Amino acid sequence: MAESAQSFLVFTGAALQDFGIRLRLALPEDAPLLAEIYASTRAEELQQVPWSAEQKNTFTDWQSAQQEQHYALHYPHAERLMIEREQVPSGPVGIHAAIGRIYLETTGMEVRLMDITLLPAHRNQGVGTRLMNELLRYADALQRQVSLHVEPFNPAKRMYERMEFVVSETRGLYEFMVRAVPGTVPR
Repeated sequence: MAESAQSFLVFTGAALQDFGIRLRLALPEDAPLLAEIYASTRAEELQQVPWSAEQKNTFTDWQSAQQEQHYALHYPHAERLMIEREQVPSGPVGIHAAIGRIYLETTGMEVRLMDITLLPAHRNQGVGTRLMNELLRYADALQRQVSLHVEPFNPAKRMYERMEFVVSETRGLYEFMVRAVPGTVPR
């Protein structure tokens, strides 16, 4: 993270509390949950594979570990954050459970959204939109553009377009999208 930049974790604290959401640093003991979150992104695709549930789990656990290593190598200063939601009304007030992850790296030029994933039961409830709005507010406060990679068929791409992200280029299977600082041209 750029030295002068406040962390996204600190920046969003109060704003997300009003929504029953909080962020915390991902810890080594979160690896099984991170693997579950990752596996949720591959579930539909893996339905077509004639593997047992155990084989699919082994595969997605391995892929999750590979992704975590890739992020650690290529984004060494990233904020790797767990998304937690207050468990109301079914649980005690003030108890939070992890429902996803958001990874980002802040540099002197941009805020790179590396990953945002919610477990399926928590999708389409406004959580992702709220987090993205906070991310844009954070980037605007720092006067940084926001960039991300997305698969062209990912439903989240429509949300990114509504938030003024534009495709800058295609990189392999992914589209590289950028949202400029308001009033400027993307770099």
